[in-house]
Amino acid sequence: MFVKEFRVILPLTVEEYQVAQLYSVAEASKNETGGGEGIEVLKNEPFENHPLLGDEYSKGQYTYKIYHLKSKVPAFIRLLAPEGSLEMHEEAWNAYPYCRTIISNPGYMKENFYITIESLHVLDNGESENAHRLTGEKLNMREVVTIDIANDTVKPADYKADEDPTKFKSEKTGRGPLQGPQWWKKVRCLSSPK
Repeated sequence: MFVKEFRVILPLTVEEYQVAQLYSVAEASKNETGGGEGIEVLKNEPFENHPLLGDEYSKGQYTYKIYHLKSKVPAFIRLLAPEGSLEMHEEAWNAYPYCRTIISNPGYMKENFYITIESLHVLDNGESENAHRLTGEKLNMREVVTIDIANDTVKPADYKADEDPTKFKSEKTGRGPLQGPQWWKKVRCLSSPK
């Protein structure tokens, strides 16, 4: 087991990010579903009395999805892949600003494979030392990776000028472009939009 914490500093409030996240998930689902391949949503229902972090975040939306990956891999892999190996199951408990997602492969790997992703959206500049409240061994094995959306290298094939945060300025919020090292010290979102 390993524990990796990614800290992604964004020029958004927690509330603004929630809207962006909902839009992104809806777009991804729309683009990846169809023809029996893509994303199959088996459950999408409210949950409550299911605390996710300590005794907090006990109410939200539960989803259970299956990702069908056969059409996403080269033909020779489809021929070699054992039955069930190209289906990933995802269970997610979204109690925004906290979300827990568990990805597994029960059709092939059974209980031998799972990935747990815990996301917590906080209003800070990546300074929360232990936002996930890890204890003991997990805290000691944790590796922190800070992702700088303005200065980290982007592969040329992935670069889109109209999505470049070093060039974009929001007319609505007045934020951006994000420039210079530690740009987040100049672009603080200290309160929610009214």
